[in-house]
Amino acid sequence: MRLIIGCDHAGVDLKRLLLTSALADHDVIDVGTDTAESVDYPDIASAAVGRLLDGEAELAILICGTGLGMSMAAGRHPGIRAALCSNSLTAEMSRRHNNANVLCMGARIIGSDLAERIVRIWLDTPFDGGRHHRRVQKIEDITPTC
Repeated sequence: MRLIIGCDHAGVDLKRLLLTSALADHDVIDVGTDTAESVDYPDIASAAVGRLLDGEAELAILICGTGLGMSMAAGRHPGIRAALCSNSLTAEMSRRHNNANVLCMGARIIGSDLAERIVRIWLDTPFDGGRHHRRVQKIEDITPTC
């Protein structure tokens, strides 16, 4: 499976760990950043989801300090269903019921072992479809009001 991964300065260490562990068997496009020098998470999120929406990968993973900024920035793009996950259940259900295409995590919130478990569960869990397909379609059909 081809994936996109991106992080801000707070997520560099966790991204590096994931690339050598849970993501080692995947084809991964890394959109940065690679240093602890401060960057703006909306820029990384936009780069990742832009490439995802262009069809360069099937799914994306974004990491910042809390995961909140990345999930908010990614979720602003039509066609993106970003899920902020901090435990195994939210990782599973975000795929099973919501067909999330972007996983967001907070490097300052979860430890490396849990992050690896979340990524593996998220990647291995299929979308259930059925009644959930109708609900996901309603999310896709939402028109911005501004």
